[in-house]
Amino acid sequence: MALDLEAKIQLVKRPPTEEILVEDELRKLLEEKKHPEHYIGIEISGKLHLGMLFLNGFKINDFLKAGFNCKILLADWHSYMNNKLGGDWERIKKASEYYRKAFEFFCPGVKILLGSELYHHNDEYWKDLIRFCKKITLARNVRCLTIMGRSEKDKLDFSQYLYPPMQATDVKYLGKDIAHGGMDQRKVHVLCREVFPKLGWPKPIAVHHHLLRCLSEPPRAESKEERVIAAKMSKSKPWTCIFIHDSKEEIRQKLIKAWCPPREAEFNPVLEILKYVIFHEREEFELRREKKYGGPKRFSSYEEVERAYRKGEIHPQDLKLSVAEVLDEIVAPIRKFFEKSPNSKLLEVFEVK
Repeated sequence: MALDLEAKIQLVKRPPTEEILVEDELRKLLEEKKHPEHYIGIEISGKLHLGMLFLNGFKINDFLKAGFNCKILLADWHSYMNNKLGGDWERIKKASEYYRKAFEFFCPGVKILLGSELYHHNDEYWKDLIRFCKKITLARNVRCLTIMGRSEKDKLDFSQYLYPPMQATDVKYLGKDIAHGGMDQRKVHVLCREVFPKLGWPKPIAVHHHLLRCLSEPPRAESKEERVIAAKMSKSKPWTCIFIHDSKEEIRQKLIKAWCPPREAEFNPVLEILKYVIFHEREEFELRREKKYGGPKRFSSYEEVERAYRKGEIHPQDLKLSVAEVLDEIVAPIRKFFEKSPNSKLLEVFEVK
């Protein structure tokens, strides 16, 4: 059944979306185009975790349901520049197939291509890259380095300074209607919206989704934005993130050790998983606990759980164990997909030699 305009807008706004730049432009786009163009770029690095596959995938699926033509750019050249997988091109190439399989399984209907496929024999792309660079200063470019988890304080090679303008040029070729990414990609999308009109290019609408937090205590940072980015789930700290390959017991043990102070909801990673993963996939959540502590209780919304947790009506350990149980059920299909041959062989690229 075809969706009406309001239903499509609600799908785009649905969590994990945090920001749309801007909603009025989105409405106009959907009034004029039945199947707008959407794009998200994803670096190829380690094994996929909840933040990388689930939150990206949930939002991509929302766009697909709303009738968008969705594309994922597996950014092999960007991964190489950012020293992912040790900057080993062959490993990046092999890992890209693993990413392709995961997103094809999770987001049926999405189109997937490699950066190297986009750039190959594409003279206009490289001309546009230079045209874009002519419109920005080095200082403006440097401010966007956070999109790759870097800053001017890091010791960078020169190729890494090409990362933001290349990502911006990718938007021109793949996301002329919608540029989509996590909140950490906001700076480059804002830059696109500023610069593209100066070049006569269509200004993309930017949609940014929530960054799922790691399981450890959030780091200190000068601003809330920096804290959010620094606290995101990361493969580089495997003990603080939940991989799509983790067993039921591994999920349980990681959540038992997770930072989850009583009555505190802000930056609480266990509540984050409940809000952005479990309530995305389930209409209800059952808190499983012994009768002497109040017995099982069902909640029909995340807000109900948070209110009860802030009041001290839910013990952190009961929350952790209940979230672990449901999360395992949600992760199980993709985990089983990669346990089967030949998909299981794709994980060999991440084995330490």
